[in-house]
Amino acid sequence: MIKYIFGFVLLLFISCGNKEDILLPKADRSIVKEVVDLSPIYIFFRVKGKDTLAEVNRKNSIITTNWIFNIDKRLPLRLVIPEVMKLQQKKREEKEHRNELALNYYSYADSIGKNLAFIPFTNVYYKLKKPIGTVIFFNKKNEILLENQLITKEKLRELIDNLPENIANNFLFRFDKNLDFGSYIQSKIFIQTLEKKMNSNEEFIY
Repeated sequence: MIKYIFGFVLLLFISCGNKEDILLPKADRSIVKEVVDLSPIYIFFRVKGKDTLAEVNRKNSIITTNWIFNIDKRLPLRLVIPEVMKLQQKKREEKEHRNELALNYYSYADSIGKNLAFIPFTNVYYKLKKPIGTVIFFNKKNEILLENQLITKEKLRELIDNLPENIANNFLFRFDKNLDFGSYIQSKIFIQTLEKKMNSNEEFIY
């Protein structure tokens, strides 16, 4: 019941037409459809003069619950990820009330299923630097580059599916710091749907 109440309230919250609007990312599939025992965290898109700001509201977050990050899709990663890292660290460092089963999720709208959906990122460790190694790079134009060469999603999927497991796991994922959050979520969902799962728990934002 909690999950349905949350979804209904969130939909009201993001469509209420006032300054508290959040435009959620959209994708064409659901990675996770249901999350229970949760706390919402909001990161709003704000404009002050010529500056874009990310404003965090986590006043209703409970450390022992699953955290749902509702982030405006227009925000660039350079503003979003440092805030996410701070909250991740706070939860990881909690000792007294730590709940090992409580996860972190990003929320988004499944445009096909017409439902609120979630993608987990609890075990992701963000690095705000350029990676060294074999890099799959998602640039701010929403293009994919493998070792600085443009590649389509279909070709990348085919390449990774035909690689041995130990080779595929050597790839590092880098996202342009100016990529908008909506495109980032779509890229993460693409990675999640690869037949050969990538085990790297690091993502580079640079």
